[in-house]
Amino acid sequence: MKSLYKILSLSAIIIVGTMVLESCKKDWLDPKPLSINSPENTLVDAVGFNAALNGCSRSLRDEWYGDGAPIITETIFSEVAVDGTDDKTGPAQNMDLQIKPDAQLNSGDFNRIGFYWEQEWIGIRLANTIISRLPAATAIPDATKNIILGKAYFFRAYNYYRLTNQFGDVPCPLKELNTVKTDYATVKREVILQRMKTDLEFAALWVPWAADKGDVNRGAVYHLLAKINLSLGLFDDAITASSAVINNGAYKLMTNRFGIDAANAAKNVTWDLHRPENKAAAANTEVLYLVTERFGIPNNFANGIQSMRQAVPGISIAGIRTPKGNVGISPLANIEIDNMQMFGRGIGRCRSTSYHYFEIWDDVNDLRHDSTSGNWMYMENLRYSSPALKGTDPSYGQRLQLYSSTGTLLCSDTLRTWFPWPHYKIYIPDTENTPMRGGHTDWYVMRLAETYLIRAEAYVWKGQRDLAMADVNAVRTRAKCSPYINSANVNVGTILDERARELYYEEGRKTELTRIAYLFAKTGQAYNGKTYTLANFSTSNFMVDRILEKNIFYKKNFVTLHQDMMKISPYHVLWPIPQSAINGNSDGRLNQNIGYSGAELNVPALDKIPD
Repeated sequence: MKSLYKILSLSAIIIVGTMVLESCKKDWLDPKPLSINSPENTLVDAVGFNAALNGCSRSLRDEWYGDGAPIITETIFSEVAVDGTDDKTGPAQNMDLQIKPDAQLNSGDFNRIGFYWEQEWIGIRLANTIISRLPAATAIPDATKNIILGKAYFFRAYNYYRLTNQFGDVPCPLKELNTVKTDYATVKREVILQRMKTDLEFAALWVPWAADKGDVNRGAVYHLLAKINLSLGLFDDAITASSAVINNGAYKLMTNRFGIDAANAAKNVTWDLHRPENKAAAANTEVLYLVTERFGIPNNFANGIQSMRQAVPGISIAGIRTPKGNVGISPLANIEIDNMQMFGRGIGRCRSTSYHYFEIWDDVNDLRHDSTSGNWMYMENLRYSSPALKGTDPSYGQRLQLYSSTGTLLCSDTLRTWFPWPHYKIYIPDTENTPMRGGHTDWYVMRLAETYLIRAEAYVWKGQRDLAMADVNAVRTRAKCSPYINSANVNVGTILDERARELYYEEGRKTELTRIAYLFAKTGQAYNGKTYTLANFSTSNFMVDRILEKNIFYKKNFVTLHQDMMKISPYHVLWPIPQSAINGNSDGRLNQNIGYSGAELNVPALDKIPD
């Protein structure tokens, strides 16, 4: 893990534009001599600054891509999923043992907390470099400067929004750093978010509504501003910002068939919305902001989304048997029944919970949970495929079953190899791997369905449940669900259920749960009859209470085949500040979050951002 100075220092930059930020590389932080791509040579005109903004987007993109993608860590700190890899000690399952300041915090085989700490600071560093150098670019007209500044504010605010809802109080540098700094101080979360609100309000005046797909537009700015307003408990402001997007007219929920598979009558608009070719399509009026990742782009190190490897059951792992006791699934490729080529060589790393695949689905007509069209996949949709079964076992070609007629369990590892999944979201054709792992695709960061749910949540906090219900229903009815008719039943839990249906593997679920936990503590509103306070945030909070209510694995302290317990505690509402960052800040004090070693040395967080 790198010190905060190294992550933020200009001396470590070979600036942006064509730069690719690889979290797996370790040498990019080393000081290098200035080149034609250094800030002095690049950040002089609009072309250079726009290339730098592209670097900010590249930094943000990597959350969803590659083996052990960071988004999995966000998802397993929630009610939605757990890490299902149970063949070794290391995956984040027993959080009490594995999530510590000096533990391995940036590995797909452990967790990716350290990725967020490093990469979000990188995003802030890049944005700060743009913001600091823009005034000196005299060749750029003021109006163009304001657009560039607004976009840089967007990226900086996005990263601070994530940091403050992952780690709580953190430092808040706002300027380019080009000298050694080892005296950072922790700043209160709300102080940081209030500054980001101010910045985004400026950005909303200048960033245009219309932009190329993948570029920052005013809709994305207002969307982020709405979330920051929610974080601050400014519910009217959140409603105003989200309404600016919803009422704009340029953005609309996709309700009709479109794109590459539009002529396939067996599919539907939910399928269309998540096809790789359709995400950045001109016809897609729902996307506010996405990251781009395409096959064949030079220096593209994302290696595909790999979602089919991460979030599909480990069907290639021996353990699924026929009623006669024979091995049921073959790991071989290009056989007569090639389950893995159709669904991917899953390893069950992001293992859905019963809350996600069963409990939240309240309408049989919901397209997002429809197995007839192939949107949702159950293990029973797969077929026994081992060539050795052909002619010897009547199960060959038949659908999988979990139990025999006599009640014998036919799967040796129901954690890793047997669970349903949203095929429409996870299936990304892969031309580079056989079996497929999940290929190259753009990915949604912000889309209008979430904007409706942001506004709905703000209405709930204000007690305007009828308006909240209308916004939730806009998302539900697009998926062919019956609308809710009793607004009294619409609450924060209702919003979270709808987010889980709609935004799986898109949203940072832990980020949103922590944000909401802060609001319960700030407002004193009750959840399930229990109230919370900021003073006791790390010992009693909504986030972990909800996880223990909904996630059966943490609730029951499930023990894996490898004898690792699944456990989460209240202080995991905030992740630990990496010890290396604290140690490297030798002339100041970075506070550690309560519950982790070192918190006893904390000093009061600043209520003002240092100059």
